Amino acid sequence: MSLDLAPGSPAGPTGPEATAPDTAAAAATTGAATLTEERARTPLTPKSLRAIVRDLAEQPDQWIHHVRLSTEERWYRRLVADEDHEVWLISWLPGQSTGFHDHGGSRGAFAVALGELEELSLGGPEQGLLIRRITAGTARAFGPEYVHDVRNTAAGPAVTLHAYSPPLSSMAHYELRAGGLVRTSQEGPEQW
Repeated sequence: MSLDLAPGSPAGPTGPEATAPDTAAAAATTGAATLTEERARTPLTPKSLRAIVRDLAEQPDQWIHHVRLSTEERWYRRLVADEDHEVWLISWLPGQSTGFHDHGGSRGAFAVALGELEELSLGGPEQGLLIRRITAGTARAFGPEYVHDVRNTAAGPAVTLHAYSPPLSSMAHYELRAGGLVRTSQEGPEQW
């Protein structure tokens, strides 16, 4: 996997061979374009996204030089922006959290590369609030309806990698109240 900070541009022949008529090549290109369009419409599975973030977490030379720590709020940077998924790098200082939020219908996964975090989610009437400790080397994946709160309750910083498919288009924020989660706000890419 290569890290792209912006969507890639299609590669193709250049020079005289680019203008030579070739119906077989044109048919292959049309077939490839259709396959690419179909892939862009079909979100990756949570399992595939987990594999992406796990693999990337095991290759710190690919992302460690981007990491910054911010005392104001969590620091983040998009590393990959493809048609069918995106990957974000996030750093967390002690006490920083997301609050309860969804992913606008996207599937997702995240891996803790350094440090450890805590994840809160609702497990249903029988389970109530679930609290998971997520240590370095651990990855979590989830479907399009998942709502959680991720926070750094440890004494040191943490670094995570997150993948979403399709790429995030919105995120709603929630408050946990006695009756459950109540939606409080929504944000879009212009806030990221």
